[in-house]
Amino acid sequence: MFKFPGVRRLTLWLGLLTLVQAVLVILQAKYLSVAIVHLWKMQPIGTIVVPLALFGVVFLGRHLVTLAKNWVTYPFVETTTKQLRKRFMAKLFDLGPSVVAQQGTGNVVTMGLEGIDKIQTYLMMIIGKVLDLSITPWLVLLYIATIQWKEALFLLVIYPLIILFMVILGLAAQAKADRQYAGYQRLSNHFVDTLRGLPTLKQLGLNETYAGNVYEVSEDYRKKTMATLTIAMTSTFALDFFTTLSIAIIAVFLGVGLMDNTIQLLPALIILTLAPDYFAPIRNFANDYHATLNGKNALTAVLDILSRPTPTDRKLLATSDPVWTPEDGLSLQHVNVGYDADHATLQDINFQVKGFQKVGIIGASGSGKSTLINTLSGFLSPQDGQITVRGTQVPHLDQQAWQRSFVYIPQAPYLFHASLRDNLAFYTPDATDEAVRKAADRAGLSDWIATLPDGLATQIGEGARGVSGGQAQRIALARAFLDDSRRVLLFDEPTAHLDIETEIELKQAMLPVFDHHLVFFATHRLHWMNEMDYILVLDHGRLVEQGTPAELQAKNGAYVRLRSEMAGEAPEA
Repeated sequence: MFKFPGVRRLTLWLGLLTLVQAVLVILQAKYLSVAIVHLWKMQPIGTIVVPLALFGVVFLGRHLVTLAKNWVTYPFVETTTKQLRKRFMAKLFDLGPSVVAQQGTGNVVTMGLEGIDKIQTYLMMIIGKVLDLSITPWLVLLYIATIQWKEALFLLVIYPLIILFMVILGLAAQAKADRQYAGYQRLSNHFVDTLRGLPTLKQLGLNETYAGNVYEVSEDYRKKTMATLTIAMTSTFALDFFTTLSIAIIAVFLGVGLMDNTIQLLPALIILTLAPDYFAPIRNFANDYHATLNGKNALTAVLDILSRPTPTDRKLLATSDPVWTPEDGLSLQHVNVGYDADHATLQDINFQVKGFQKVGIIGASGSGKSTLINTLSGFLSPQDGQITVRGTQVPHLDQQAWQRSFVYIPQAPYLFHASLRDNLAFYTPDATDEAVRKAADRAGLSDWIATLPDGLATQIGEGARGVSGGQAQRIALARAFLDDSRRVLLFDEPTAHLDIETEIELKQAMLPVFDHHLVFFATHRLHWMNEMDYILVLDHGRLVEQGTPAELQAKNGAYVRLRSEMAGEAPEA
């Protein structure tokens, strides 16, 4: 935590305020005891006015210090969590899909939204509680020792025993909380996956069957949560029991001392009043410890993401002219790619392309098509192998010049909560309205735009006007039409979620985009292969065949078998 900017200055201020608050706690006990003793001795009412007034001022001051500590802490926590969220999002962008593949979409989204909120609660509470635990009990103990050293010695001896017991319960609670957080991550991933796959599940008639799976995951999370709460409540009960028992023992010692006339009423009452405040910091810390375990786990998970290395050497390619030309070439030699260090999803990939070729990437589901597209887009870095772009060998394709040379069109292009014009001009925000209209017309959007009341100014995206899958893909195509400097097109199954009729209509708009571009088109729809110059056939992460459609047909190998297996899936067009 001390790596966060500003935390040392915050700690200094909180330490000073906690020291002042500890002094006020002692004064509060003293003045209250003085007033009670005066009443006990039947002294005139006027003798208690000053002690009670001082008690009131000190009591108010004690709680004003608490407000001051929150007032000092909040700006630091707010700034830190904002920066943490920005750094987290920037890191996700740098790491690409690999971290999402490892952690799960739901977990990453939850980590970036609710996880950061939990971290805010954790930071807001933990620093002040630790300082309170480090200062207040010992100042109170020192003051008690100046009054009666035996009681102070007992409090000193009992304190480590309580801490040891709390450590044992705390470790048990931590283990339960870790399992609960893992269940929370699993529940988040299942929730997102269920929402994504619900249309498919309904079409297959499996939505009710899958509901049982969702129930089992939810029930598992409920049980883990209840187990964590059981430990937390047991810990709180045990702490309250031991601290109350310790205070009761102190009261017995003081009572015996009063009867033996070895201690006066005033010091005895001060000690008895201060005893609960001596144990209060550890009780507060224990209660808040259980309340902030999720925040601690979320902080650990976020810091783990932030500590992951990102690709370096991003300026190895010349940036003077990023436009892809007919003389430019790209080759991959013995490239292995994986989402984690222990497993390679793509193994020994070898191919080379040059100029404006249309390269089809085909294979069954799970064969590695999306992984290859993610590698070509620079979202994934190879584990080993050699990549050469325009004659320059690079360790990965997360190169600034390469990034500015391609357009990436996924299965579901992201539409921002903005105007239709802003979405169309995503890559070229300075494009003129006339250029945007021409690009929209070439992508087949003109008729749809004409039906919109506000035309290009219509708000689309999240929380705004809905857009169909075909319209979203046409918007992505218009982006490619609008930026002629990006001559490399990466398609990751762009028509996977479209019906055949919509796909054929979209195909007529997409084919003109392929001209004068290097195209990588990953799909499992076979009719697209008729438009390709070169085909890469993937099977279980290996490039089993490559060549022109005619060459592959003549080989009568994996490509032909794949066409036979997928026959009838899409009409030839």
